Amino acid sequence: MQPDIPHRQTHEQAPDEWKLEQGLEPARLGIRNQSSIQINTEPHRLNPSDNEELKGSDIPEDPDLDVQDERPGWKGYVEWEDYPEKKAKAHQRFSRFTFPPPPEFQLEPLPATNPVLEGKRWKLWHKAIGGVLDQVPQISWETVLKEKHPEMLHLLEFPYNGEAPKSLLTNDYIMPNELHFVRNHGGIPDIEPSAYDIRLDGLINDPKTLTLADLQNESLFPRVSKVVTIQCSGTRRFEQIVEYPGEGDEMINAPWAEGAIGTAKWTGVSLKKVIKYCGGLKDGAKHLELYGADTYFKGGQCMNYVVSVPWSKVKANEVMLAWEMNDKPLPKIHGFPLRAVVFGYIGARSCKWLYRIKAIDKPSLAPVQSREYLYFQQQTGKHNQLPTMGIQIQEMPASPPLRVPEKLLTLQGWAYSGGGRWPERVEISSDGGYVWYAVPIENLSPKHKFAWRTFTGKVPCDHEGWTELVVRCWDNSLNTQPMEVRHSWNWSLHVTSSCHRVKIYSVNAKREATRKRLKEFDEHGQGFTPITRPTEFVPMSLEEYEKEVANVEPRDVED
Repeated sequence: MQPDIPHRQTHEQAPDEWKLEQGLEPARLGIRNQSSIQINTEPHRLNPSDNEELKGSDIPEDPDLDVQDERPGWKGYVEWEDYPEKKAKAHQRFSRFTFPPPPEFQLEPLPATNPVLEGKRWKLWHKAIGGVLDQVPQISWETVLKEKHPEMLHLLEFPYNGEAPKSLLTNDYIMPNELHFVRNHGGIPDIEPSAYDIRLDGLINDPKTLTLADLQNESLFPRVSKVVTIQCSGTRRFEQIVEYPGEGDEMINAPWAEGAIGTAKWTGVSLKKVIKYCGGLKDGAKHLELYGADTYFKGGQCMNYVVSVPWSKVKANEVMLAWEMNDKPLPKIHGFPLRAVVFGYIGARSCKWLYRIKAIDKPSLAPVQSREYLYFQQQTGKHNQLPTMGIQIQEMPASPPLRVPEKLLTLQGWAYSGGGRWPERVEISSDGGYVWYAVPIENLSPKHKFAWRTFTGKVPCDHEGWTELVVRCWDNSLNTQPMEVRHSWNWSLHVTSSCHRVKIYSVNAKREATRKRLKEFDEHGQGFTPITRPTEFVPMSLEEYEKEVANVEPRDVED
């Protein structure tokens, strides 16, 4: 029998930092029935027989499905795309079990743990298939603990999704490897460089298999380095969730804050040069399909992670096969020994643990390309959604989130515009977006075609009480952002491109009345925060009240 999945590890660091800093709370959703059709609005309830979690001991061994490492030196890699019969057996095995539903994290508060979400179903799916996939969740988590910064916000334990906390996000223009965000779709393979090779086939004139040494041979391929920002299309998703909940499942829609973005110096070779070395493409080839060695699950099916990029993108030298990240070998968690880096596109297209590139005549039909990362019109949802209704997300629009260091109206953040455009101007407002102040050019990091610009700006805030700090950017094509998250909300909860807003309670000690009140708090030994706590001392005596009333208009109108 297979052992049970080890219980997840937790960390001391606050898991809901983004909620605490931004004053965000989970949304509540009411359903409006505009027809006579009966709609079941009851939350999902587990059947009594489902209350026991599926454990490894509950899963019998299956001699017809023997899932082993595909090749020597490639731990955790299982080939699915070349073996449809293996896929069919895995699907049949899945059908024997009932797995728990995804956790509710949009209509209910996020768990007070770090990792925030566990990914229990994904662990159990690996457990159900068994073989070498059995221990992949635990091995992957050990890699996270070894390679990532101890302050990372772990949104999803498995498959791992994590981002840097705001306090560390923009400290460096080039983000350290250990702080770069991670959005994995499966486990983390462990591939020995000496055993590695990549297959190039499909509509290619001279199909080849190249080793890592071949790609690193500068007599064959000129080595290139490029500073590139990679951003997940789910960046800032939590703002959409708070506005209106959308499509569920912790794997598809992890509750990202602003940290699902990272800028690094990538080193490798241009995919265009590699295709040329293989004799170029045959007539009709218009897209390059990229295969990753991680196992992905969708609709009860096992598969490898597969996406595609158009040949026009490759032809423009905007797709790199990279083996270094910030002058160091790729970390395992970021795709060692080789990954794709697609300049200006969402991170989902930059396939990690790359083992095959196939030239095809149309965009990939693999689920990640055809059924996920889609942008829907706002009246699309659970009641009518079809994948053909969505726009395929490739580039991210202009988007600058900010962070506000405590007690200061000095704002720090990043601005990014995908597709090879760059931020030209960043503007900040302290009154909800009525009056804007431009961040001085000297406070913006240098321009790069495929990278973000970090910024620091100061904004006056003389007014008191609740207000909103807002930031927006303009790129070199004069694109800017929707003012409200409602304007960019969509069922798939991707592309949160609206102006970033942070609510603050402003207290201006330069004003006499405010200065006096703060002094009273000190004299009574009481803290001013939280602001919702009642004031325990009486701020005005009866004598002071009567004196003040005598100096102003009477409370009532005299006949």
